[in-house]
Amino acid sequence: MSRLSRRLLAGVAAMLTPALAVTGTVLTRTSADAAVTLPPTHAKFDYQIGGAYTPPAGVQVVTRDRTAAPAAGLYNICYVNAFQVQPGEQGQWDSDLLLRDAKGRLVIDQDWGEPLLDVRTADKRNRIAAKVNGWIDGCAAKGYKAIEPDNYDSYTRSKKLLTAANAKAYLTLLATHAHSKNLAIAQKNTVELAGSRQAVGLDFAVAEECGQYNECGDYVDAFGNNVIVIEYTDSGRSTACSQYGGTLTIVQRDVDVSTPGDSGYVRKTC
Repeated sequence: MSRLSRRLLAGVAAMLTPALAVTGTVLTRTSADAAVTLPPTHAKFDYQIGGAYTPPAGVQVVTRDRTAAPAAGLYNICYVNAFQVQPGEQGQWDSDLLLRDAKGRLVIDQDWGEPLLDVRTADKRNRIAAKVNGWIDGCAAKGYKAIEPDNYDSYTRSKKLLTAANAKAYLTLLATHAHSKNLAIAQKNTVELAGSRQAVGLDFAVAEECGQYNECGDYVDAFGNNVIVIEYTDSGRSTACSQYGGTLTIVQRDVDVSTPGDSGYVRKTC
């Protein structure tokens, strides 16, 4: 399922910390943490979360939905909707794990029609993480090398019921589990929290429309060249390519992230 980046209407991005030291493509945080293999930087990339298909010639890195098989011989990133409920899957969640307002109404991401998960307490975060970590286990078993947990910024759409601290605490649980399976884990969008990448345990960034909104430099400040850029407009791609085409992984896709043969299919690179 495609995602356009969501942007805060107000606020200033937090101070960003330097990137973790990287030797080749292997990142080791402490002796207690497993080494994980990062995606190659400045690589040819395809974003296939709308449906898997044979990658174009030369592609080295692919992101696919957790329900899909990885692409043979490539670096594969497993997309997981970690903070919201996929359409049609509400019945798979305990009711009390869905975020509700003071009147008991579900809090919905209106752009995608997805209920938000309630990560306000440690108990609920642990229960939600147990389910999502099961998906991460599935990604590892299939042969994926990394996880892309989407909707880190759900707290900005929560009617002020969730906080950034809630989101970071929950994502830390997922990062710890991913690392235990020797999987790298991405920060998806949410540039305002990039300064917390080390505390949360995030290894690289997947940034939608950072060229369109002049945010790519903020991700680079936090993650170095370990940034995958996805643009949805010609202007965004042009900006990203002109500034970072020689260092970052950049692709333009259509908003629906459709497959070849669909009338709206778009895939362009620098």
